[in-house]
Amino acid sequence: MSKNVYHIGSGALTFEIIERIINENLKLELAPEAKLRIQKCRDYLDHKIASSEEPLYGITTGFGSLCTKNISPDELGTLQENLIKSHACSVGEEIRPVIIKLMMLLKAHALSLGHSGVQVITVQRILDFFNNDVMPIVYDRGSLGASGDLAPLANLFLPLIGVGDVYYKGKKCEAISVLDEFGWEPVKLMSKEGLALLNGTQFMSANGVFAILKAFRLSKKADLIAALSLEAFDGRIDPFMDCIQQIRPHKGQIETGENVRKLLEGSELIARPGKHVQDPYSFRCVPQVHGATKDAIRYVSSVLLTEINSVTDNPTIFPDEDRIISGGNFHGQPLAISYDFLGIALAAALMCGTKSYAQYNREYFFWVGRSCMMNNDYQEAIRTLNTLLRFDENAFEGYFLRGIAKYNLDDLLGAEADFSTAIRLNPV
Repeated sequence: MSKNVYHIGSGALTFEIIERIINENLKLELAPEAKLRIQKCRDYLDHKIASSEEPLYGITTGFGSLCTKNISPDELGTLQENLIKSHACSVGEEIRPVIIKLMMLLKAHALSLGHSGVQVITVQRILDFFNNDVMPIVYDRGSLGASGDLAPLANLFLPLIGVGDVYYKGKKCEAISVLDEFGWEPVKLMSKEGLALLNGTQFMSANGVFAILKAFRLSKKADLIAALSLEAFDGRIDPFMDCIQQIRPHKGQIETGENVRKLLEGSELIARPGKHVQDPYSFRCVPQVHGATKDAIRYVSSVLLTEINSVTDNPTIFPDEDRIISGGNFHGQPLAISYDFLGIALAAALMCGTKSYAQYNREYFFWVGRSCMMNNDYQEAIRTLNTLLRFDENAFEGYFLRGIAKYNLDDLLGAEADFSTAIRLNPV
């Protein structure tokens, strides 16, 4: 990868490469070896169609229930154009530009692997759109998942054939007008190309890449927040020591303990004797909770990395094996299950962080409220204790102190209610 250009098809995509392409606005070019793979597959398919009478699903036949209907050679390209036009029906909110760019990047990479039967010009035009910020308008509802991202991908690639709308230079334009401005002819699709563009998981994958890059950052920030909260709470470093992680050696748990120890290295607050015998769960279980989230992120990222380096359209063409296989690589199940897992994992880490934040604030507002009471500022004490109870509605000491403040302000009914709640929460 040169300084400002990434060569599509030169190797496997990684999250680091993708992040650099998007954040540094790199341009995309087809690697020479990718062009050779694409052309080899296209030549093989043309020869197969010309030399074989065997029906090829979606190539020389109709789609779905019309798979038994043969298509005449002069209508093969029209069939593919009609497929894109008929499926360009995504609805809802417009997808943000970064997702559009990720979709184009991922589709171009998948086609560059040389098993889809497209023309080189088709992939090149996708790169032209990417490099010149010509952004097809795609909506966020319509993907079936089980059949790939048919509707979103149809809207994404409709402009390649001069139909539909795009955003260019901040304005919504007809695609054909932008093609004319650049001197680009609409791509004349050949057999199989509509299927190659529509079949696939690039909408799901683009959203997944966007989410996983955020998850990487959130995981690091969660450890930072935990370390800051532990220090503010005057917590104990013991639950983060390596020895306790090694006797339950989940990778994420070990990593979390190490991160927090490094962040708090040299802290005078952490080094002094702790006033607590042990800290609340939300602090001492950080290695276990954040660690499990790290392990989940690691697993989901491995699934996603496999997906974005895969061929997910159908049928799939194998020139060297002389095979064209109609399979199901477009199915989104591997991603769907992983994304649910990621959502659960991130929610768990967030909950732990929220609890530790609330624990710190509970301590803070309790002592501020107590200070107000000692200064006979009962109104301010009540305001402070109200804030405490918003963080923790079960903080019995907050109700007890607020009851005293209300009693001193002659709010006897309010005081009685708070005393009753405090006794109910802590009957001993």
